[in-house]
Amino acid sequence: MNKKLFVISGSSGVGKGTVIGGFLKRNPHFTLSISCTTRQMRPGEVDGVNYFFLSKEEFKECIDGDKFLEWAEFAGNFYGTKQKYIMQCLEDGKNLILEIDTQGAMQVKKKMPESVLIFIAPPSFEALEKRLRGRHTEDEATIQRRLDAVKKELERAESFDYQIINDDIENAIESLEYIIKKELA
Repeated sequence: MNKKLFVISGSSGVGKGTVIGGFLKRNPHFTLSISCTTRQMRPGEVDGVNYFFLSKEEFKECIDGDKFLEWAEFAGNFYGTKQKYIMQCLEDGKNLILEIDTQGAMQVKKKMPESVLIFIAPPSFEALEKRLRGRHTEDEATIQRRLDAVKKELERAESFDYQIINDDIENAIESLEYIIKKELA
């Protein structure tokens, strides 16, 4: 059976983590890729399990050495996926799921055209806006920034191999399973 990298992206608040979690619960033979970050470790996190925690200097050395499959800076911290880690997992016979933003997914597709890009989409822009506002966790300016980012992400979604509309979590998990089985056949 072929071993593949499945890159899953989606807008903030669309439930991609829930969909991926549901998929992994049913398919424990899949591996969730571990990214690198320069942000501080949070309580309960473990280096090499949640993230590979790097200093900014180490991260910049990896950028300069072209060691990342994709990377980005977000809120003053760097996040990225090491190419060697991905290749080693695939060589070890693991099917991988990489959850990253759409910009990172485009970087991965350039370096690994054989990867499969799957976008988790909201039922509609309005439904996502309602969900983000319904959380009551962010101020109006933050919500507007997220909604502007969502518009860009939805445009990039056109470049993905597949799109799953997350209007029902069970259906979204089943759609993800169907796509992955089809790609591995």
